[in-house]
Amino acid sequence: MHHDTSLPVLTAKDFTTDQDVRWCPGCGDYSILAQMKKVLPTLGIPKENFVFVSGIGCSSRFPYYVETYGFHGIHGRAPAIATGVKAARPDLSVWVATGDGDGLSIGGNHMIHTMRRNVDLKILLFNNRIYGLTKGQYSPTSELGKLTKSSPMGTVDNPIHPCSLAVGAECTFIARALDADVKHLEYVLQRAAAHKGTAFVEIYQNCNVFNDGAFDYAAVKDHRAEHVLYLEHGKPMIFGKNRDKGIRLNGLEPEVVTLGNGMTEDDLLFHDESASEPVLALMLSRMTHPQFPEPLGIFRAVKRPTFDELLDEQVKNATKRLGRGRLAAMYDDGETWEVS
Repeated sequence: MHHDTSLPVLTAKDFTTDQDVRWCPGCGDYSILAQMKKVLPTLGIPKENFVFVSGIGCSSRFPYYVETYGFHGIHGRAPAIATGVKAARPDLSVWVATGDGDGLSIGGNHMIHTMRRNVDLKILLFNNRIYGLTKGQYSPTSELGKLTKSSPMGTVDNPIHPCSLAVGAECTFIARALDADVKHLEYVLQRAAAHKGTAFVEIYQNCNVFNDGAFDYAAVKDHRAEHVLYLEHGKPMIFGKNRDKGIRLNGLEPEVVTLGNGMTEDDLLFHDESASEPVLALMLSRMTHPQFPEPLGIFRAVKRPTFDELLDEQVKNATKRLGRGRLAAMYDDGETWEVS
C-alpha cells in the first residue's frame, strides 16, 4: 500500500509498547508480533486509527504489545466487540487477535457470523492445537486421539479445520501462514490488511511448552519444501525440494503426482484465489499432512459489500429522511404504558 506523504513516517518501534512481553521463551507468538509490527507502518494509516481487539488466551495479550488503541475482551467475544467498534467507527482499521480455543470453542458462533456478515475486520487466529494459557488441555483443532491433561486416553473429538469453517461461512478472504516462515507471514499479513471485508488468517503457531513440534513438518526448513504447498494465484500447484511434485485433480479428488514421464505442469491444478464459488478453497482447506503438502498462502480473496458499509449507508439514509433522532423520543415512541 502507498504511504500518505502527509503522515509522519512510522517504524516498527512506533508500534512497540512499554509492556514486558510475557510469553514463554521460544513461543511462536513473538514471530507473529514482530511481523505485525513490520507491516503496520507500511499501511499508510495513522497510528491512532488502529484498534486491536482480543478475547482470552495467550494470543489475547496482543493488544498490550502493540502501541495502538486496544480492547482486551472476554472469552470468545472479540469478533462481537470488534464489530461494534467497526460499526461505530468505519474509518478505523480493526484487528482481532484470537486463538484456536478462544475463537473456535466459546467464540465459534461469533466467528461464524462475523465472517458471514463480511465485517471489515482482520482476524488473526493463532492455531497451536492446544490450550496454552490454561496449561495444556486439548482444543477444537487438536488431532483425534491426542493425549492431553483433559484427554488422558486420547481425544474422541473430530477436529475443526479453521479454513474450512471460514469457507462455509462465506468469508471473503481466507489465508494460512506459519510463524516460522517470517517473510511469507509478512506477505499474508500485508494481503489481509489490504482486503476490504473480513480477512481470516489462520497462523500455525508453535506452543513449545504444551504442544512443541506440532508443525515441525512445515516449520523445519529442511522438511518444508516437501510438506508445504505455497499457493500462487494463476500458477500451477507445485511443491518439493526439486519442484518436481504437484497436485492434480482426479475426478473430484486432489492427488499428488510427480512431474516427468509425460506429466507436465499443464496437467496440474492451477490456483484461483478469486473464484466466485469457494469449491477450490474448500478442497485446499481439507488437504492435510501427511497425505498432502499443507497449503500456505491465500485460499480465497473476493469482493463483496461489507456489513459496516451497508449499515453506515442505512444510517445516513435514515438520518437524511428523518433527521437526527433523540434517545428520549425513541423511548417514548410506540407502544408504551404505565403500570399503576
